Amino acid sequence: MQSHVEGVLGRAAINDFIKNGFVRIEGAFPREIAERARSILWKDTGCDPEDPGTWTQPVIRLGMYAQEPFAAAANTPRLHSAFNQLVGLGRWLSCMSMGTFPIRFPSPEDPGDAGWHIDVSFGFEVPDFLSWRANVTSKGRALLMLFLFSDVGDLDAPTRIRVGSHLDIARLLAPAGDDGLTLRELASNAFDETSHRQEVLATGEAGTVYLCHPFLVHAAQAHRGTRPRFMAQPPLLPAKPLQLERGDDDYSPVEQAIRLALGRAG
Repeated sequence: MQSHVEGVLGRAAINDFIKNGFVRIEGAFPREIAERARSILWKDTGCDPEDPGTWTQPVIRLGMYAQEPFAAAANTPRLHSAFNQLVGLGRWLSCMSMGTFPIRFPSPEDPGDAGWHIDVSFGFEVPDFLSWRANVTSKGRALLMLFLFSDVGDLDAPTRIRVGSHLDIARLLAPAGDDGLTLRELASNAFDETSHRQEVLATGEAGTVYLCHPFLVHAAQAHRGTRPRFMAQPPLLPAKPLQLERGDDDYSPVEQAIRLALGRAG
């Protein structure tokens, strides 16, 4: 197993990741980097950070961000160490952009995008996003990551997480083999089957990062606080495909979690 990989995460944290599907890293990147990134994002929203009267939408989605503060946030020694521990040495690619930012503003309106889901990871050549896919070896994604670029409290639209739901999704994906299931197929009943799971909120100070199993079920929610929430949700891409059968037994915690779900652990 990958127990020989030393780093920022202790054995208990890695075991929690395998069982619960996520680990929270406080101070994963400096607060000053978060502030510089927010400055860029505020300009692109067209809103005035000091005038709530300009915050007229519940959510504004901004495109790909690869400028220096975003790349720096994703490539700190603390995060690289955690990637090695959770995914494996040499098995991941550096994250050089933050992808789409869903910036959430205080609003009584339904944001319209708060359904439970996983982030599917391949089949993007098909225009219909409900036809995008995930499979049991998580083709195209090594981790789901939640980067907090602002302080996020309970009322600030924190991402909702269903603890341990990655195990349910692994079992649902397994019979579909390499082809996996589409988001449409998963949405038809798979996410309902995780409703028994405990729900927690991805809160924390700016600079906090949640490293999540790619099968973790999560959802957005309306913002009931006072200050906009800035959060990015990029994937950590694999350098090598995940493997559920290794001759050397050198399974990463991401792989161990899937094997646990399928009754192959031990």
